[in-house]
Amino acid sequence: MLTTLPIAAREGNRLDIRVTPSVAIAPANLRVRATIEVNRSNRAVEIIAESDNFYRSSEIPLDGDKAPRTTQLEFRGLPGGDYAVRAVLKGAGGVLANARQEVHVVEGVQER
Repeated sequence: MLTTLPIAAREGNRLDIRVTPSVAIAPANLRVRATIEVNRSNRAVEIIAESDNFYRSSEIPLDGDKAPRTTQLEFRGLPGGDYAVRAVLKGAGGVLANARQEVHVVEGVQER
């Protein structure tokens, strides 16, 4: 089973994420949707899925206030574990905002 617990984004709602599905068995495919407040300072968003035994990330460039408000990414084939799925909004001067959601992926049942 996959469960999610949203954690509030810093700096108001400048950045928010939603991870789906709400129920899954490993290997899991997670869809991450980052909603980003339009701002000319936005340069990139990095999306990370991390557990004790797994790490994957992707950085998507943004064109300031011309960038789409929503960015979507899919992580495929994640093994069981407790994950921190994070989005980091970056500007020319560094990190502008963070958002995080906890996810639990249950190990699949082995056939005998």
